[in-house]
Amino acid sequence: MTRAALVRTALALLVAIGVAGPLSGCSISSKGSSQSNGGGGAAEEEAANERREEAAETEKNRELLSELEAKRREEAAEAQARKTERLAREKAKKREQKAEKEAKKHEAEAAAKLKKQEEEAKAKLAKERAEAEQQKQEAERKKEAERKKAEAERAATTQQATTAPSESP
Repeated sequence: MTRAALVRTALALLVAIGVAGPLSGCSISSKGSSQSNGGGGAAEEEAANERREEAAETEKNRELLSELEAKRREEAAEAQARKTERLAREKAKKREQKAEKEAKKHEAEAAAKLKKQEEEAKAKLAKERAEAEQQKQEAERKKEAERKKAEAERAATTQQATTAPSESP
C-alpha cells in the first residue's frame, strides 16, 4: 500500500470517528434524559462532561487530520523534487549526448580535412615528380640530340677530311 493510500485511509477513519463520536453521544444523552427527569443536576453534569470529551476528541481529530495533511503535502513536495531531479538528470544527459555528437562531428570534419590535405599533397608531389621526370627525359633527349649532332658533325668532318685529301693529288 502506498503512502498516499495509507494517508487517505487514516483520514477516512478519523472523519468516521469524528462523526460517529458525537452521534453516539447524542443517543446516550437522549436515553439518560428520558430515564432521569428527576435528577437533572447529575444528567446535566454528565452531558457537560460528554460535550467536553467530544470537544477534546474533535480537537484531537483535527490535529491528527492536520498532521496527515502536512505529511501529504510533504510527500507531494518530495515527489515533485524527485521529478525535478529526474528531469534535470535527463536534460543533463541530453546535453552531454549532444556535446559528444558535436565533438564526433568536429573530429570527423577534421579527419576529412586532413585526408583531403594529404591527398592534395600526394597529388602535388606526384605532379612534381612527373614534371621532374619529364624534364629529365627532355634533358636526356636534348643531350642525345646534341650527342648525335656532334657525332654527325664529327662524321661529316671526318668524311670531309678523308675525302678532301683524295681530291688534292
